[in-house]
Amino acid sequence: MNKRAYGTTADGMAVDEYTLTNANGVELKIITYGGTITSIKAPDRNGNAANVALGFENLKDYETRSPFFGCVTGRFANRIAAGKFAIDGQDYRLALNNGPNALHGGLKGFDKRVWTAAPLPGAEGVALTYLSQDGEEGYPGDLSVKVVYTLTEQNEVRIDYTATTGKPTVVNLTNHCYFNLAGEGVGATYDHILKINADRYTPVDANLIPTGELAPVAGTPLDFRLPKAIGPGSRSDHEQIVKGKGYDHNFVLNRPSPDDKTLVLAARLYDPGSGRIMETWTTEPAVQFYGGNFLDGSIYGASGRAYRQSDGLCLETQHYPDSPNQPQFPTTLLRPGQTYQTTTIYKFMAD
Repeated sequence: MNKRAYGTTADGMAVDEYTLTNANGVELKIITYGGTITSIKAPDRNGNAANVALGFENLKDYETRSPFFGCVTGRFANRIAAGKFAIDGQDYRLALNNGPNALHGGLKGFDKRVWTAAPLPGAEGVALTYLSQDGEEGYPGDLSVKVVYTLTEQNEVRIDYTATTGKPTVVNLTNHCYFNLAGEGVGATYDHILKINADRYTPVDANLIPTGELAPVAGTPLDFRLPKAIGPGSRSDHEQIVKGKGYDHNFVLNRPSPDDKTLVLAARLYDPGSGRIMETWTTEPAVQFYGGNFLDGSIYGASGRAYRQSDGLCLETQHYPDSPNQPQFPTTLLRPGQTYQTTTIYKFMAD
């Protein structure tokens, strides 16, 4: 593991970068600003390594221009309708930073905080901690959060999340990495082949809030039960694709039971050109497949190239959007004395 100074935030806080490597040519870089993955280098079928994660080459861009590239997203990932929810009869209100919704933790969510980092003894990993104070961004309770990144010799980027709270609160953490298995800045991911282990998804309304229904993917462009290219469905006239301006949907993972929290294979992504494969494993109940629909060419990444629509995609393991307002969904409520604990693994290989 290597540690170096990465930069200083606009308000004077020092940010460090950690580089993790394994014997197989996989390299993971993380900065303490936002707990952000800035680069993942993985070999292709010929053994040539390339960065497969979208991002920037400097801290200022992460502070001022990032659409959540590679960051820890919280206190609540995804959308909360009207920026409000209630716990035990107490109403809470959040900033509206996504039209009529609260999104990804607010105006200054976990993605914009500087985390405390410590190397993992005996492993190629780093533990990041952050204390989110009671009332931060409108959320109740002092929330102590720990996110551990580990790079294994099996080419796994493992992310373990834990959190405890001083008051009843809601928690939904994820990593918002944008992937392009052909390489960062290479172009669109339309040719990527995706499989998602989900028979159902949560349809959304015009504001991208779930309607409450768990609808079958069968007969829709959202059916990824068998591997298929992303491009054709991204251009579909299906009303869900039109609302999301492409794929931006929560898929309900197939599990033995609703309470099952074992690691399951959520998705498998394949780039035919490079031969790179990424498997996504998680203990979470869902994965949000976001196709990079709002990349518009105005952002230039680490390669110096503009990021256009679908130049990267996200597979965000998480609970369902708007869960605090939809009691039929798996709960995101965390009470004092309980421990929030989830794991996600992104595993890289090549054919």
